[in-house]
Amino acid sequence: MAVVPPPMPLPVSYSTANVPLTIPKQTLDNLLNQQIPRILLEEKGMDMGNGILGDLTFSRNGAASWRSLNDQQIEITIPVRIQGELGLKKGGLGNFFQSKVPLDKSFKPVFVINPEINSDWGLEIRDFDLIDLGGKIELSVLGMDLDLSGIVRKEIQNWASGKFGAGKTLANFKPFINSAWDKAGKPFMVDFGAGKTGFSIQPDSLKLKEFFDANQNYNLWLGLNGKVNSHPANAIPSRAFPLPGLSPNENSGNKLEIVLPLSLGYAQLNELLGENLNGKTFKVDKKTSMTPSNIQTSAFGELLAVSMDFFAEQTNGKNLDGKLFIVGKPTYDPATQSLILKDLNFKIESGNLGAQTSISLKKGKIIRQIEKRAVFPIGNALQESLGGIQNRLAFDTPYANLTVSGVTIVPGEFYPTANGLLVQLVATGKVDVRWK
Repeated sequence: MAVVPPPMPLPVSYSTANVPLTIPKQTLDNLLNQQIPRILLEEKGMDMGNGILGDLTFSRNGAASWRSLNDQQIEITIPVRIQGELGLKKGGLGNFFQSKVPLDKSFKPVFVINPEINSDWGLEIRDFDLIDLGGKIELSVLGMDLDLSGIVRKEIQNWASGKFGAGKTLANFKPFINSAWDKAGKPFMVDFGAGKTGFSIQPDSLKLKEFFDANQNYNLWLGLNGKVNSHPANAIPSRAFPLPGLSPNENSGNKLEIVLPLSLGYAQLNELLGENLNGKTFKVDKKTSMTPSNIQTSAFGELLAVSMDFFAEQTNGKNLDGKLFIVGKPTYDPATQSLILKDLNFKIESGNLGAQTSISLKKGKIIRQIEKRAVFPIGNALQESLGGIQNRLAFDTPYANLTVSGVTIVPGEFYPTANGLLVQLVATGKVDVRWK
């Protein structure tokens, strides 16, 4: 009996996705204007100073605009129209002059803010400053020339602080992130044909970098790393693992690489290989035909071992029987989308001396015949895995549509283990984004 070497150390099936998102300026224009109502504020009896009260309405007078000042700060300009009436307080002169003066002025206040995505996926304002009122609010009341700019600036400052002040959220991406991860991270199954295997993604890092570029676009470099676990079909988790906290990301590449650890139990391999070998007679040479049976697979270090009984029938009437112990390197054949065994070698574990001698002399021919038949088709598993990944990573959101493109999936390394053959299916591609 051959001495079985120890099994290979198993790697972690580590996966990564990195997506550089470039949010166009127009998308942020739309997002900004969605956050600014038509009526900014309404005031009855506003104290304008000098004994004057105002009933005023501040409304948006067109679309707000913005431009980036650097990679972190943006300048927002909001056209505002102030309309209403001014009059004197009651008492004193106010009892004699009760007529009111109409007010209708336009101005364009300018703000500087520093938006940043926080740990809860909100686009939060870190810094806020009103740098220019964008016009003077002046008029004459009862012969008095009044400059109301200071009062108006204070009102606009208070309103904007409630909307854009430090700690305020310009947009909330958390529902989008949660919805996307609930779909992308949900455990799934692949039907190998001889059985189903479940998979779950367990993320250990979620990375982000955000900045404005010279073309006024908002850039997000989003990365996710983690391992993929395999599960029996009847023990697959029901929901996605939680996402970790955010950490910095310096990777600008568009890369998708998902490694699925598909485990093929030896019972499955015995069945698949047996379909091509058990009871199937093949010619070794003109004088000898061989019929294998009782196919059994197992690990032999980094090699896959196949043991089989054989019955060899010869034209001279001398039939031979015994057991072959074969080892080979598991390899993927892209032409047939099958797992095959290369660099085969074997020894006869039993049988009489004549059988051993005769079979050994035909070793090369027997190896070639077994290589033709020791084939494990896995094309269906590859296609099902490919379709599952493409569907799982396609999203239609209020902000953008995401799809994966150029996806290919092929087996990577093969690792014989005590319980079966671990096949690492490696899917690669990139993510395409169409912003709305």
